[in-house]
Amino acid sequence: MLVTFTTKAYADITMFGDVALAMLKMMGHSATVPGAILAADVPDALSRLKAAIDAGKGPQPVEDKNADQPVVSMAHRALPLIDLLAAAAREESNVMWK
Repeated sequence: MLVTFTTKAYADITMFGDVALAMLKMMGHSATVPGAILAADVPDALSRLKAAIDAGKGPQPVEDKNADQPVVSMAHRALPLIDLLAAAAREESNVMWK
């Protein structure tokens, strides 16, 4: 499953479902898809996500010893969503995901 986050203030961000759902929970929302955050609630969601990432909460990446791909941390995976939420907060725009 893929989850796409959208707002009028930023380009769409698409994430793998498990990562997106974990980030929604870190923002204090249910893992319901589709969903939305009203513009007034975006700054709070952004601060919760940043705090959870800084605290190291959320699922830790599992290293696959058979894969040639590097392990990507949750902090790195969150960067595009943090940028989207920051832009939405600046522009006072709603955020939706589907």
